[in-house]
Amino acid sequence: MISEKDFIFNETLASVNNGSFQWSAPSNIALVKYWGKKENQIPANPSISFTLNACKTITKLDFSKKENKNGFSFDLLFEGKPKEDFKPKIQKFFERIAVYCPYLKSFHFTIDTQNTFPHSSGIASSASGMAALAMNIMSLEKLLNPEMPDDYFYQKASFLARLGSGSACRSVKGNIVVWGNHAEISGSTDLFGVPFSSEVHSNFKNYQDTILLVDKGEKQVSSTVGHDLMHNHPFAEQRFAQAHHNLSAIKNVIENGNLEDFIKIVESEALTLHAMMMTSMPYFILMKPNTLEIINKIWKFRNETKIPICFTLDAGANVHVLYPENVRVETLQFIKDELVGYCQNGQYICDEIGFGSQSLID
Repeated sequence: MISEKDFIFNETLASVNNGSFQWSAPSNIALVKYWGKKENQIPANPSISFTLNACKTITKLDFSKKENKNGFSFDLLFEGKPKEDFKPKIQKFFERIAVYCPYLKSFHFTIDTQNTFPHSSGIASSASGMAALAMNIMSLEKLLNPEMPDDYFYQKASFLARLGSGSACRSVKGNIVVWGNHAEISGSTDLFGVPFSSEVHSNFKNYQDTILLVDKGEKQVSSTVGHDLMHNHPFAEQRFAQAHHNLSAIKNVIENGNLEDFIKIVESEALTLHAMMMTSMPYFILMKPNTLEIINKIWKFRNETKIPICFTLDAGANVHVLYPENVRVETLQFIKDELVGYCQNGQYICDEIGFGSQSLID
């Protein structure tokens, strides 16, 4: 069993003075939701997600050796321009991972990051952003320790990403990723995300996700605050048990291709997430009127056409419309005809299942 201690770097440093890496890492959309966490970004329940393809963060890391090793030294650019308000989050991330990556204090870094999706589009970029940064850090560690096995490289990258943003650990490797201990998922752990190891039914190959941007404004409640609301929540224990049950069920569905059961589990999980927020103290309603209009339109369209589309939601108002590739034409026509009018400025993003992070510099 892997423990946190296994990720502490204690090798002899190879001689490295400067260099650069660049990685992309995608966002992901949870099918069984993670909501509630313990100390050190440990999830209160397991989750499973589709890795996306088009919605991703691209981060370049330049590094150069420095004399003073007393603290962290970095510049942060967003889309090529200094972004001072992002720096405290990176500082906090470095502080969290310092025990596992002590070499960070030996270098000055320039972190240059950008998203492929529009800024303030209402898509959480912390998962893709922290995953991309973790991949770059692990590339540096690989340079310092060339004998590092690939499995360890990706496990530690996911482990580090988790310490920046919990769901970021699901953006490192794999098209379907499980995070959190679960009795039926081989190799699953609270420490990092693992690729879904069972055979994936052809129904879920190239699965589509069209993201309807209902509200692009600032989050009404931050993820950290939202997760904390699960402490002493009256329905917390039932929710955590439900997540374990639904993960078992969706594992079977991904293997056998039953789209009807997939829809039931995914939509139930989305509504449960919002029910948890509506029944916490303090309580929040993060859906907007247009979110509900879209959900009802999807239900009506599915009942009338028998086309197996469904929705899921993050902790916000935007709607992810999920559907198999073989109904893409009909579904996109429906979205254009019936749903775009409920999106802010008519904006939506077409995406599909992807495969995780990718190195952009050899």
